Amino acid sequence: MTAPLDPIIAGIIPLLPLRDPEIMTPQSAREALRALAASRAQVPPPVSTVEEISVKGAAGPLAARVYRVSPGKVPTVVFFHGGGWVAGDLDTHDRQARWLAIESGSVVISVEYRRPPETRFPGAFEDAFAAVRDIVGRVSEFGGDVGRVGVAGDSAGGNLAAGVAIACRDAGIRLAGQLLVYPVIDAFGNYADAKEDARYPSRAENAEGYFLTRAVMQWFCGHYLADPGDGADWRVSPLRANSHAGLAPAIVATAWFDPLRDEGAAYAAALKEAGVPIKYHHGAGLIHGYFGLGEASETARAEAQRARADFRALLERGV
Repeated sequence: MTAPLDPIIAGIIPLLPLRDPEIMTPQSAREALRALAASRAQVPPPVSTVEEISVKGAAGPLAARVYRVSPGKVPTVVFFHGGGWVAGDLDTHDRQARWLAIESGSVVISVEYRRPPETRFPGAFEDAFAAVRDIVGRVSEFGGDVGRVGVAGDSAGGNLAAGVAIACRDAGIRLAGQLLVYPVIDAFGNYADAKEDARYPSRAENAEGYFLTRAVMQWFCGHYLADPGDGADWRVSPLRANSHAGLAPAIVATAWFDPLRDEGAAYAAALKEAGVPIKYHHGAGLIHGYFGLGEASETARAEAQRARADFRALLERGV
């Protein structure tokens, strides 16, 4: 028996955006997330410096933002924002990037990527991997320690981080860790195939009523994947990679009241089965997006802090 829905979060759910795919457009989704972020931006979590830079993408430069909390040689984390691939940006995830820098003791580089529907799969993945290769290649400009580089992301950003970790293994780039926060892990079937959905009971249990809905996931996938068959590709469904052996140690955090819960849990289990060091946080009483709710909910704050502390330990250990 898991914990009930946190009552503070229950009161917040009606105020959250991106809940009506029947009228949602890419532009309205982007504006809604930006408005939510702006409403929280009055007192940003304090870091030492914030710098706007560009990094290499697969088709040209990408905007990026560097957060530093201390001088000297420290870990480097490449962070990918969520928002269903479609809606997020550097500003919508500014607070998350700041807390990650503060609590992991790292230089955090939050990276933009080309978004759908303007650029479909695999554009976002290719940008994410190109950015990591660029940052690793000039890590002396960031944390300065090539043995302590990690990737992190939430939701669609967690999907990109997981895919990039696989690509890094295959390219011989050694990562110290990956932080996957309620990640999209298996998009095969576009969340609209009854047989595929049945593999993950949380897709029915949490189909609606807890902020992220299964219908919204269908909407996101419909914009990201030009061909429904693309969902079988490990670059969008990391669970479907041929092998997970040799991947970077992972922290996987899901939320109990989230349609994505069970695919995240399945990925944690697959990593463990493959011999990858793994810590899993199942997010009792929480919903998708809770890393952004820590200043309202003590339950959310504590769970996010536990995951970030575990990630910090991986980064400090290095490779």
